[in-house]
Amino acid sequence: MYTVLVIDDSASMRRVIKDMINSIDDFEVIDTASDAYDAREKIKLHEPDIVTIDLNMPKMDGAVFLRNLMKLHPMPAVVISSEGSRESDIFDDGAVGFIEKPRLGETMGAFGSRIKTTLMSLTFLLQRYTLKKPQPKEKIPLSPKRTEHFAEIERKVHPDEVISSNPARLPGSKVIGIGSSTGGVESLLKVFQALPSGLPPIIMTQHIPYGFSSSFAQRLNTYSQVEVCEATDGLILQKGHAYLAPGNMHLTIEKRGNEYITKLLDTAKVSRHKPSVDVMFRSLNNTVGGGAMAVMMTGMGDDGTIAMKELFNNGAYTVAQDEKSCVVFGMPKQAIEAGAIKDICSLDEIADYIIDFANGRRK
Repeated sequence: MYTVLVIDDSASMRRVIKDMINSIDDFEVIDTASDAYDAREKIKLHEPDIVTIDLNMPKMDGAVFLRNLMKLHPMPAVVISSEGSRESDIFDDGAVGFIEKPRLGETMGAFGSRIKTTLMSLTFLLQRYTLKKPQPKEKIPLSPKRTEHFAEIERKVHPDEVISSNPARLPGSKVIGIGSSTGGVESLLKVFQALPSGLPPIIMTQHIPYGFSSSFAQRLNTYSQVEVCEATDGLILQKGHAYLAPGNMHLTIEKRGNEYITKLLDTAKVSRHKPSVDVMFRSLNNTVGGGAMAVMMTGMGDDGTIAMKELFNNGAYTVAQDEKSCVVFGMPKQAIEAGAIKDICSLDEIADYIIDFANGRRK
């Protein structure tokens, strides 16, 4: 049974969310909180397995509280808010899920179904978290001085500031790069379940909070014939293997002799993300160039578009997931509109396109 703390300033919404979660097998609301101050004390008291957080709350904005929570007491957190425009920000801040509050004309039953779908999709993370819950090292700061603004202003960093563009002049050995964000966890699982062993090496950047990338890599490995791991520095890329960027580092590759080696970068966010698809795709173009395949999957924003266009211009085989099968048609849409894509396919077809590329049937 997974215990949940519901945080929302509306008493009626707390009751609604509580009743809906309690109706889901294996989930139980252990308590509720009306603001960040109340939540802090109840997290310390109950040590819940997961929290739900509203964004628009008094005393402290939910996003500020979320960032403090991830910094000082990291734990699975799902944002339940009416502010859908802030969805991409909360994933950057460490949330593992976002549920929009009841939309205009939506029934409570449909809202409850969305809550159930999100929570059930996170059980693999919760299983890992409950094995060894981290203990808070210090109190979560709740200074009222920081409650006036919900997000810091962040300068958008260009990939050139992290890794310079130096495209490979001749195509190298085949390597496949995959970039994804919102909706990518379950979408990648579906792709990897259909992949055979023996494919060219695969490198992946999925926007996922630090602390959960390792368990996600293990989950992909469990359900796929491909050997999947969380990338570390200095790994030699091998056929039949896939390497996932850690949740707090950029994943790049370098060429040494006839081999490709992983290199992790602990530098600034690029396109508001770390790890960044742009950084990974840029390094893929610098090393493999026209011998690469790049796949842009579901996700919000435009991370990866700049470097994917460079790959396209260098003769690489570039593919985007179609709108119908995307959870969020942001990153693929931006790449398509930039003229960086050779083929567009559905989620169900991505594995076949990768196999065809590996066998020389797509270029």
